[in-house]
Amino acid sequence: MLFGQSVFQSVLDRLKAEDEDASDDAAPASHRVPGFTTSLAFDVMEGVSAPSAQPGQAYIDNLEVETAPSLVNEVPVTPEPVPEPVMPAHLERTAPQEIAAELAISQQDTVQSLSDKRRAFAKTNHPDGIHPLFRDNATKRMTVANLLIDEAIRRRTRSGRR
Repeated sequence: MLFGQSVFQSVLDRLKAEDEDASDDAAPASHRVPGFTTSLAFDVMEGVSAPSAQPGQAYIDNLEVETAPSLVNEVPVTPEPVPEPVMPAHLERTAPQEIAAELAISQQDTVQSLSDKRRAFAKTNHPDGIHPLFRDNATKRMTVANLLIDEAIRRRTRSGRR
């Protein structure tokens, strides 16, 4: 207790005194929010005031639905066709023998080098990084590669080589 008051009571008294001081210095009400040093973004748009901007036109410009040419006085633009994606050549090789040849697992590989090979293979073949049309092939390739690498790691750990 400080001078006959609890700490809590002294803090309340101090806050009340600060509040009274702040109300004495209160500025006249304005349209600005205290603490903001600039006006809001919609008041200043690239040097153009909000009333002179055309908010109705901004709405039409941001519409994702194609509007009729008579509404915007423009000639309709036909989008260019998107070319069909081409499957990378390595995704066509899904046979275990082909994937094993790509991985080139040898007797000299350590667990660390096999883990590095797994990461390098996943970097180019993981289904999350492949176009959705080719994800089935990528999934097959990753499954086979993981099985081959896991089996090679099992053989290394059984024989005591790391």
